This record gives sequence, structure tokens and C-alpha cells, in this order.
Amino acid sequence: MSSPVTLFAAGSLRLPFTPLINQFTRLSGIDVCVEYGPAGLLRERIEAGEPCALFASANRAHPQQLLACGQAVSAQTFCWNQLSLTTRKTGEWLELLRDPTLCIGTSTPGCDPSGDYTWVFFDNLDVLEPGLGQRLRERAIPLVGGRDTLSVPKGELASAWIIRQGLADLFIGYAHYAKTLAGQPDIRYVTIPTEHNVRCEYQLAVLEASNNVMALVDFILAREGQEFLTAAGFEPLTVG
Repeated sequence: MSSPVTLFAAGSLRLPFTPLINQFTRLSGIDVCVEYGPAGLLRERIEAGEPCALFASANRAHPQQLLACGQAVSAQTFCWNQLSLTTRKTGEWLELLRDPTLCIGTSTPGCDPSGDYTWVFFDNLDVLEPGLGQRLRERAIPLVGGRDTLSVPKGELASAWIIRQGLADLFIGYAHYAKTLAGQPDIRYVTIPTEHNVRCEYQLAVLEASNNVMALVDFILAREGQEFLTAAGFEPLTVG
């Protein structure tokens, strides 16, 4: 019997990875034990010695750090993402962000790449409109993705749940949730134009280069694996 692959994956990958891994196991007979969470916290667990054969991160920094310290044997990009806004308020993206009366929720920088990308996005807005990014950093409240942040109920989409609970007026998160949010009529998905957005680069870090692990890596990078990512709203590897 083949040894199962232990996979740590960024929480934002749950939507595409659930069917992707099911299909991989069906075709290969290789079981995958996957654990989802904020990528920064998963990296810390790997550094502390917790067993993990493959790490799917929502950024390149964490895999590259594991590579630099010798805990990973290789790292490579496998898909891309962007940021978007979730809200119940009316208005365009910049109008909403400029409104000082609106509370802005984010993920937690340092622990979760979504928070790191959001702070880069704020830097970009300082270039577009001097002072805007700094004002947004001051208003932003990291609500999820940290060590002691909110626990989102199982089955709930964090951004929509946060808005419905009145914990924020706007939530800045990943753009791939657009399809899920489209089915929730009380919540608005607001696109951030590409020229002002952030390219979110997802990387795989191989910690154990066994045949089973490399078979899963190959499946994720191959056409079928990329189709699962595209169907979930991610940008495939070929776009990068």
C-alpha cells in the first residue's frame, strides 16, 4: 500500500484542492492527508519539526524561506490570485475605500499572506493617491488568519460571515471567491482593477521528494490539476 502524502495547504486553497485531491487519489491510489490554515502559521509548524511532505503556500516567501534554511528541497509557482472587496455597501472600489466611516476588515499580516498582500495593496494606493494607503492601514482591522483572531464557523466564507456579523463594512480578501459570493445576494463582490491590484503568487514547497509527493506535484502542475484551480477562480500557472 502506498504511503499517504502529508500536505499542508493555505486555507484559500480548500475550494480547488478538495476536488483536485479526490481526483488525484482516485487516479493514483495515493491517499493525501491535508491540513488547511494560514500559510505563515503552517510554515512555523514545519520549522518546528511537524511532519509535512508538501506545503502549498499562498505566497512565495514562505516556501523560499524553507528552501533557504534547507527544510525544503524545491519550490515552484503553481497558480496566481488577486484581491477584491466584499461588502453590503454600494459604490465603486475606490469610493468605498476612501470612505472614512467604513470599517475595513483584513486577514493578519505575517501570519496569513492575504494580510501581507493587502498591506502591499495599501502601498500601491499611496502611489495612486498620496496618504490613502496610510489612512487605510490605520483603519484596517486584522480579523482572521492570526493566532488569536476570530474563528469562522465551519462551512462559512470568512468575508461574507464577517460582513453579516457586522464586524466590518468592507473585507479585503482573495478574488477567487467571486463565484461563491455570486450566489449570496445579500453580499456584494467588488472587483479591484488589475492595474491597482496585487498579483498573489502561490508556491509549492517540496519537503520530501518521494515518488508519491512528486506524483501529486506533477498532477497539480499538469492540465487537469490546473483546471481545478481555474474552475475555482484562480489564475493558472500559464498566466504568470
